[in-house]
Amino acid sequence: MSEPIPPPKPKSHGRLSISASLQPRDLMAPQRVKGAWCAKIVTLFPDAFPGTLGLSLTGKAMDMGLWALETIDLRAFGEGRHRNVDDTPAGGGAGMVLRADVVARALDQAMQGAPRDRARWPIVFLSPRGRPFTQAKAHEWAAAEGLTLLCGRFEGVDQRVIDAYGIEEVSLGDFVMTGGEIAAQAMIDATVRLIPGVLGNMASTEEESFSDGLLEHPQFTKPPVWEGREIPPVLLSGNHGEIAKWRRAEAEALTAARRPDLWAAHQARLVPGERKPRK
Repeated sequence: MSEPIPPPKPKSHGRLSISASLQPRDLMAPQRVKGAWCAKIVTLFPDAFPGTLGLSLTGKAMDMGLWALETIDLRAFGEGRHRNVDDTPAGGGAGMVLRADVVARALDQAMQGAPRDRARWPIVFLSPRGRPFTQAKAHEWAAAEGLTLLCGRFEGVDQRVIDAYGIEEVSLGDFVMTGGEIAAQAMIDATVRLIPGVLGNMASTEEESFSDGLLEHPQFTKPPVWEGREIPPVLLSGNHGEIAKWRRAEAEALTAARRPDLWAAHQARLVPGERKPRK
């Protein structure tokens, strides 16, 4: 009987030291606020995390225990001595497909202690065929208790496990990547910053792109003149009413020019005879 493959040696992520395990790898700080939002990542590359999520405001919020991050190594649930996680597509074709039984075992581990209600704890497969990720989706996830993300590889995941677990498919955009890890970090970042206490000033999330269905207006700061280019005088006027009108007009013009789809949707929400959209 051959010797089992030894687990990889731990690799350092700055403050964090991680080793292979069937248990979720908890990448949060030692302290954790009770009921803090948690992201669980099922991935073949757990060492990709926390990545940029461990930096700046999201990293600081993690250290404060405002949110937590766990990774579940999909390879640990593979078949045989080589821990195989994929096989050839049924019906033929190029590439490989992640096996339903392997993914199911990893998801069962990830969902231990999590609510079964998908509204309270969504399970998401990061897939180019999924619905586009939006700011509204980030708000929806931030309002949940946590989130489990399945990072795809190869040609995708056996459809049976997607159907059996009620997995939602979400796409970062209309392009194909080698795996879901980068997309997972982007979506978690967009979600975590909406958790109260992470940004410090929640008013900033109300004035940025997509919050009102429009792109954000241009921003300026010191110096007042740079290489012959001036800050628009209205922004230095101190007249907050005129500043608000200028910013709104700029946001509308940018949206109409750059995102006709958003502009059409915004126009459709307008109350007849008014500039304010319906809620």
